Amino acid sequence: MSELMVDEGVPSRVVLPQDGDDVVDVTRELDKYLTFRVGESNFGIDLLRIKEIIEYASVCDIPMVPSHIRGVINLRGNVVPVIDLAQRIGVEGDATESKRSCIIIIDVLVQDESMDIGLVVDAVNKVYEIGEEDVEHAPAFGANIPTEFIKGMGRIERKFVVLLELAKVLDIDEISIQEYSDLAEHS
Repeated sequence: MSELMVDEGVPSRVVLPQDGDDVVDVTRELDKYLTFRVGESNFGIDLLRIKEIIEYASVCDIPMVPSHIRGVINLRGNVVPVIDLAQRIGVEGDATESKRSCIIIIDVLVQDESMDIGLVVDAVNKVYEIGEEDVEHAPAFGANIPTEFIKGMGRIERKFVVLLELAKVLDIDEISIQEYSDLAEHS
């Protein structure tokens, strides 16, 4: 009979001793997600995609852009387009009204080049480790955002958080950010 021992230095690592002297190392996949609030809903995005989180500051407007593009900010000399996540995914929220509002800077690959994009959110909560077994498929009904934006529903302490599919939310072809970023650099 095998005993289950947890490697105390790494909580997601489990060591299962088998009969004899052999030890089998089984690693449980846990992903880290930053959770945040937009409107009345809680969302999460893969922590590895986040470059930094900054306090919400004034955003320079750009004329003739879709309503979900707030404008651009100057981040250490770089022009960074800023997307209003509430507008983009279709939920009610107004990040400019809150003192807890933040801009989450995401690193996105556009035509083999790295580009920073900011997402305005109402408040950042905390980072959670969510295992694959705690991620459910998005329901086909009742979602107030397009289902292609949902990676899954992460279970956290008896509650669910909507895990966003950033590849779809930040689809560059669809939202034409590169085009508007180039306009901002030349104006």
